[in-house]
Amino acid sequence: MRKNILFLFVCVLAFSSCENQFDPAVENFKDIDFMYTDPKFAQGVLTSAYRYLPNVYSNTEYATDDAVTNERGNSYLQMATGSWTASNNPVSMWVDGYGAIQTLNTFLEKSDDVDWVDDPEVSELFNMRMKGEAYGLRGVFLYYILRNHGGYSVNGELLGVPILTDFQDSGADFNIPRATYQECVDQIISDLDMAVSLLPVEYNNVGGSGQIPDKYSEIVTSSSNYNRVMGDFSNQLLNGQIAMAYRSKVALMAASSAFQDGSDIGWEEAAHYSAEVLDYIGGISGLAPEGNTYYSNTSAINGLSGGNNPAEILWRNNIETSRSSQESSNLPPSLFGEGRMNPTHNLVSAFPMGNGYPITHPSSGYDSSEPYANRDPRLSNYIVYNGNLLGVNDTPIYTGTNSGTDDGINRLENSTRTGYYMKKRLRMDVNYNNADGSWQGQINYTPRIRYTEIFLNYAEAANEAYGPTGASSNASYSAVDVIRAIRARGLGITDDPYLEECSGDKNKMRELIRNERRLELSFEGFRFWDLRRWDVDLTEPARGYDVSNNEVFNVEQRLYEDYMVYGPIPFSEILKYSALLQNNGWE
Repeated sequence: MRKNILFLFVCVLAFSSCENQFDPAVENFKDIDFMYTDPKFAQGVLTSAYRYLPNVYSNTEYATDDAVTNERGNSYLQMATGSWTASNNPVSMWVDGYGAIQTLNTFLEKSDDVDWVDDPEVSELFNMRMKGEAYGLRGVFLYYILRNHGGYSVNGELLGVPILTDFQDSGADFNIPRATYQECVDQIISDLDMAVSLLPVEYNNVGGSGQIPDKYSEIVTSSSNYNRVMGDFSNQLLNGQIAMAYRSKVALMAASSAFQDGSDIGWEEAAHYSAEVLDYIGGISGLAPEGNTYYSNTSAINGLSGGNNPAEILWRNNIETSRSSQESSNLPPSLFGEGRMNPTHNLVSAFPMGNGYPITHPSSGYDSSEPYANRDPRLSNYIVYNGNLLGVNDTPIYTGTNSGTDDGINRLENSTRTGYYMKKRLRMDVNYNNADGSWQGQINYTPRIRYTEIFLNYAEAANEAYGPTGASSNASYSAVDVIRAIRARGLGITDDPYLEECSGDKNKMRELIRNERRLELSFEGFRFWDLRRWDVDLTEPARGYDVSNNEVFNVEQRLYEDYMVYGPIPFSEILKYSALLQNNGWE
């Protein structure tokens, strides 16, 4: 039997007692075969894969038309302004993604032979759950690798990435060619399907044996044994609903313009997979009334415990107590922050008027002399513009060059470059004033998947497949129905004449859906990838607005070539492995 040393020090500590933390080094760097006799170590192998999941708050907006940053050395800024290469790729998922897949393949190879617990039915249930997690996570990581590195290769074929479904030991041949895009999509869906078949939709305690889901009833007869494995204690581990949500994600990507020639996944499948997720929460009636302000719903956040989620959140990171990292990075300098995320005037202009009409529409009522009057309420929820009140003391923020404050455009290194600061992601009851000792952090979390994303996935796919008013075979609602609900929540209106105007035109509806996606999912890492899968212009300059002289100005160019719709294969891998083909343009 081959031997492989897993360097899982952090993971092992998470499942060890305090005494074990100080055992000799040999105990912390265990041979992989310890999995068979040490279930905590085996579980640690699986759990270690979670830490490779990409952060939703990745700040890739810095490399789009939605934002810039005042951090001049930031890798995304450099990327957007001409320094993106196959050897300098801030959005690479190659190392972390394949590292996680190697770990998961190790786990899957050995899991069936692990003595999880003494009770045989509980042991079988543990194995079933953790294999479901492993299959699901493998599909998730392959999705991210495919999204970030799939593309048209130098031979003109739309390719995916290498597929690894077995552990590769030190003697393996790593010179593996890229699979087709279709093969990658099929593998992702297969792994996610396996996860759905093995896992409960959600982890919930049951009140008696009669409530145990049917697929487990022949394995476990005791509700206490079921709850031990599949109950509340397992919340925030990957479950069946999360796997279904990733099917929605991969199908939406595969059906989109940039990738539609690579697989047989179409808009119908994307709509169907999305509706499966939404059906579980009752369709449109499940849209959380306060979901668009998930980050600042203080009572809901403060009430989180035991792994439960607010109604808007399908999956999230662990709760952070006394957190102020987002606020310290993004509050304006007058509130002791670094002001890193500077939304663009491009994004601000995408917010409609309060009546739902775009500001360029003849019926909007927009007045350029009062650019923020009567606008979509989401604008003031998500973005700090001149005169906004911010922070624990409702401090007015003045952003013009003549404002006379440090918050004005380019006044300091940590001042805005665009005339705007980000408000979304921040709690207004965090006080980051270290000068007088009044600092106060707050409880918060980072979402992994919001239901609003899945609603928008459905709307986009249903519009393309069935038109604005058609519905998937497994749904009773259309793209128009979904967008009406989202806009009613965000705009606070029941009469939406602009939506009605778009409802008879698939092309107009497409643009409205894309714009709603841009607003609702702003600053959550979507825009960079949405622009690419839509195969639209990547070079729109990032613009700012100086309220002091009513001037719109260019802040930063976007220097992308046409081939940069698709990311590169790492240059180091191309040098090492002759079977790997580079994507076109990145040679």
